[in-house]
Amino acid sequence: MTNFMLVAGSIAKLSPTDYVGFTFFVGCMAMMAASAFFFLSLSQFDKKWRTSVLVSGLITFIAAVHYFYMRDYWASFGESPTFFRYVDWVLTVPLMCVEFYLILKVAGAKQSLLWKMIIYSVIMLITGYFGEVVYTDMAAFWGFVSGVAYFAIVYEIWLGSASKLAAAAGGEVLKAHKILCWFVLVGWAIYPLGYMMGTTGWYNGIVPAGNIDVAYNIADAINKIGFGLVIYTLAVKSQKD
Repeated sequence: MTNFMLVAGSIAKLSPTDYVGFTFFVGCMAMMAASAFFFLSLSQFDKKWRTSVLVSGLITFIAAVHYFYMRDYWASFGESPTFFRYVDWVLTVPLMCVEFYLILKVAGAKQSLLWKMIIYSVIMLITGYFGEVVYTDMAAFWGFVSGVAYFAIVYEIWLGSASKLAAAAGGEVLKAHKILCWFVLVGWAIYPLGYMMGTTGWYNGIVPAGNIDVAYNIADAINKIGFGLVIYTLAVKSQKD
């Protein structure tokens, strides 16, 4: 009963002009709908692709739960829910990296690629959190470390072993890999940019407070749902082959 009152109270506080709160709400609903879609479609795929689609559903489901809490946090305090956002990212971003390994298994991807991608993503996120929340007086240093890890992921999928495996697989796997690579290069770029614009001492005066959250929310929905749809499309086309 208390939780219901809290949720109802939070929703009532959202103003029609509160675009941050609106994008939190829409992001939550969109990713919840995407999760239902991915989970309900599992039965149509064989074992080879079912795990990939399942992971896509887990990514959007985890994000939907966190967006539910982030929306209420924003409604209650009017502050960016940085802690919840990083908890979401530290769970979902490594899973998005796992997707590269899963689709490249058909070309012989080894677990070393899996762990390399996971480690890069975790370093990127933990150091980003340190710079944005814990050691804000060293934001430039931690941002640099986080950026190095991000570009290590970019290198791995565009030019490294993941790229070579995708080329060896060819066909629909190569097409899907290239699309996911663009998601990482372009879609994920909002995160380091948001870090610089939201961290004191960098470019935090360029955009009004809250606008970074709007950009994050839109980018999160596009990146996470888009990732899943690319995997789903690959699975569907591969089933027909």
